[in-house]
Amino acid sequence: MSDVGLKSGETVVEDEATRDVTDFILQDILGGLLPPGTWLKQIDLEKRYGCTRPEVRRALDRLAQKRLVEHVPNRGYHVYEPDGRRAAEVSDIRVILETAIAGEIVQNASPESIRKLRALAKRFDEMILLGTMLELYEANLAFHRELLTLGGNRELVELITEIRQRTSSAPVSQWRTRARVEQSGREHHLMIDAIDAGDVEELKRLTIRHIRQS
Repeated sequence: MSDVGLKSGETVVEDEATRDVTDFILQDILGGLLPPGTWLKQIDLEKRYGCTRPEVRRALDRLAQKRLVEHVPNRGYHVYEPDGRRAAEVSDIRVILETAIAGEIVQNASPESIRKLRALAKRFDEMILLGTMLELYEANLAFHRELLTLGGNRELVELITEIRQRTSSAPVSQWRTRARVEQSGREHHLMIDAIDAGDVEELKRLTIRHIRQS
């Protein structure tokens, strides 16, 4: 693993009322300033972002939950290193599970649930333009969790959520380009249209395309 240090005396000046340390670290990861494998020394992060040790620790814990960074006991935190094989296998599992409940999703969808899905899809679109990458990531999770809930199997929803966490589902690796982010947003709406039309096979096709980012 690399151990790229932060530049001495370098600080980040932002509006603290609208952004927190989590966003600062995330943006530096996405921008390549903190590449995969970089060890994140809390004292360096305090100086870089002009914040306190508890703020840094909370940010790192939050990012660890999102698989953006990894916590190694007795050593500290480092930027998560994606595993291409594991990511591909997780995608395969998701395709099997999520297409299996497409019929139930269509059957259980009500006008109210369709409206809720459209609101969540719109929220994702708004975050593309106005939100941080972490907010975009969380908006995506909220949409997919609501979609899977329509399958009627809570344990399956939790299983798929847990499986996603076995690999990096974070923004840094989830979307390869901005064009792919925007395409994901369009696919959300197409999936809702398929549900609204009662088209199970189209929902399956879109689900596969969406997961594999084809």
